[in-house]
Amino acid sequence: MMKKSIYGLTFEQLSAWLLERGIKRFHAAQVWDQLYRKRVASFTEMSGVKEECVKLLSERFSFQTMQQHVKQESEDGTVKFLFKLQDGNLIETVLMKHKYGLSVCVTTQVGCNIGCSFCASGLLKKSRDLSSGEIVEQIMNVQLHLDERNKDERVSHIVVMGIGEPFDNFENMIDFINVVIDPKGLAIGSRRITVSTSGLAKKIREFADTGLNVNLALSLHAPNNELRTRIMKINKAIPLEPLMEAVDYYITTTNRRITIEYILLRDVNDHQKEAEELADLFQDKKQKVYVNLIPYNPVDEHGQYQRSKQASVLAFYDTLKKRGINCKIRQEHGTDIDAACGQLRSKQIKKEKAQ
Repeated sequence: MMKKSIYGLTFEQLSAWLLERGIKRFHAAQVWDQLYRKRVASFTEMSGVKEECVKLLSERFSFQTMQQHVKQESEDGTVKFLFKLQDGNLIETVLMKHKYGLSVCVTTQVGCNIGCSFCASGLLKKSRDLSSGEIVEQIMNVQLHLDERNKDERVSHIVVMGIGEPFDNFENMIDFINVVIDPKGLAIGSRRITVSTSGLAKKIREFADTGLNVNLALSLHAPNNELRTRIMKINKAIPLEPLMEAVDYYITTTNRRITIEYILLRDVNDHQKEAEELADLFQDKKQKVYVNLIPYNPVDEHGQYQRSKQASVLAFYDTLKKRGINCKIRQEHGTDIDAACGQLRSKQIKKEKAQ
């Protein structure tokens, strides 16, 4: 029987689980401290925790539900990990170095069913959701990697933008957030976490109602229904009208800004026409919107798409700025390795099948 990850329980869930087995709440606090402050790597390393408590946990849970399969390191400091799960599936996690700290991009599903026509993540369809423990364990594995470098480094930011649609694995994603923001544990500030969605309108509303002060990013990539449906099939099921209503609900409910992700594809969505339409779309909420223009990382299987020319990127940016839309051109990371999300996983699976 495969054991679940010890990292899959929130503090309240851990306390309740132990209490049901006759272990008092303060022992849960000791376990929590060992997991996230001391960052022990096994149950045998736990010190100062009741032996009966450790035995109970070790019988049901595991510290390692994934193993490092491949690791790529970029000259800019980006590290891309390919982890193999207990069932043999592969997932990607990325560590990125910024001026403001160290950010980790986590995966929430094995594969993706959203089917964006330009994306490497969707090359392999979703086979299952990740558990909350498997998502947290990605953070812990990266933090242990940093600990081994002995530079007193700490994961400071998290982006939930890896393989999969986070809102399609909503409950596990919320448990993950509650674990990593816990002030007695990793204590990563909620405002240093960003969750990205391709546009699940009902879940955007549900996310707004959680009360979590976590940032939201919307992968939009087109300013009208005809174009967005052509490059993102999800738009056929959830077109811009209900999506923008959900965005309005999120902004009104949380009073928080939303980031709009916009990958620039040469001669597809990078014309002045699209820039003007994008500005029109958010004109009435421009104080609460921030557009992130993203240079495209080409994917072999999606040869119909190319990176926009620099002149087009700058012209698009200038148009938005002149219309009063806050925006920036995203800094690139890991361009000398398999930069696009899902690219390393796809290549590794093909390589292993060919052997």
